[in-house]
Amino acid sequence: MADVVQLRRHLARQVNHWTRAAGRLAQLDDIANAAAWKEMEQYLGVALRGHLRGVAERTMRRGELLRAALLAAESERDLAAVRRDLIAFRRHYLRAETTVDFFADAINTRTNPVQGALLRALDTLAHRSMAGILEPLGYETPVALTYIDKGLGASILKAGLRLWDGGALNPAAAIKVVRHNLGRPTALVHEAGHQVAHIAGWNDELARALAEGLGAAPLGRVWAAWASEISADAVAFVHTGYGAVLALHDVLAGEAEFVFQLVGGDPHPLSYLRIELGVAMCRLAWGNGPWDELSQDWREAYPLDAAPADARALITASLPILPAVARLTLATPTRGFRGRSLVDIVSPDRVSPRALAELERKLGPALYISSHWIWTEALRLLALTALADGDDLPDGRSRPPAQDWMLRLGGVQQAA
Repeated sequence: MADVVQLRRHLARQVNHWTRAAGRLAQLDDIANAAAWKEMEQYLGVALRGHLRGVAERTMRRGELLRAALLAAESERDLAAVRRDLIAFRRHYLRAETTVDFFADAINTRTNPVQGALLRALDTLAHRSMAGILEPLGYETPVALTYIDKGLGASILKAGLRLWDGGALNPAAAIKVVRHNLGRPTALVHEAGHQVAHIAGWNDELARALAEGLGAAPLGRVWAAWASEISADAVAFVHTGYGAVLALHDVLAGEAEFVFQLVGGDPHPLSYLRIELGVAMCRLAWGNGPWDELSQDWREAYPLDAAPADARALITASLPILPAVARLTLATPTRGFRGRSLVDIVSPDRVSPRALAELERKLGPALYISSHWIWTEALRLLALTALADGDDLPDGRSRPPAQDWMLRLGGVQQAA
């Protein structure tokens, strides 16, 4: 009997520890700074609080069942079953903690008021880019939660997926924006494109279109395997134009080993080809233009004779088919798009260099300081910022930095 008493005592201590930890998950103002919660729009804060509260409550209910099982246990066999349940509860708690901590870390990047306003602006840009495609097709657009982190590339935790705790579906498209890219965050729209493709089921359709439309079976299969990243690049292109290609170029233009790196199973196209596909999209949409010079400089900076044999063979075979890849991606009607193509829904002509120059000429300084125009033309402002990064205005004045209009956009949304 002494063994049962001793075992119960040790189990009770562990059960108390883990169930109390579960209770702390529900203290949302403790895991994320109250000031950071205030830097989110109400609809986003409500969605996230509801989700995280649900994660904590499901974990706490499971903990209550564990406590009840311990109280009811009488024999060593009963207590052995409680131990097994305790181990399972620990695993569940750690998964729930991972979910809560992910969102807590993301929310806590908003503790600084300036950074909070920038992130509200990014939320708006991400939501607009998704809604511009999804809403005309009758799909619901998820809320967007953006956060800042280090590194080269952005990423997304898509809405509608089950998270680590296995409970309710993720309520928000959680998009990481890297710090170096805050001045021209077209990668944000690429990540939002992943969400669009997921909701519309576009990736599988695009993969089939590429595999069938490119003819040569091995080459078609290679490009089909890259469909999920090609679709996201296409969404960034139709919303932010040539600026998206320039921004992507500046991220990928690293060592030759990186540009020519071919990794089996990587969903990203070979970096060399990814830039050339962006150029092909520009040519398909607008004909000749400054992207031709970019392609020439790209090829001179990374001569094919410096590439490994396998990458060189793939590039050589792929360059002639890039116009077809661009056309299949941008202009192929799909079931997920209700029989329309991507460019039928969002015309890249709105963000052509000519259209953006006309927008800037027509609206003048108001484009960058008027709350109305910043709110109305936010995505085209992002396209213009990425395209003309560092350039002066046509009249010789300095173009306002992106942070200025983005802070106004974040402020407009907060006041709206």
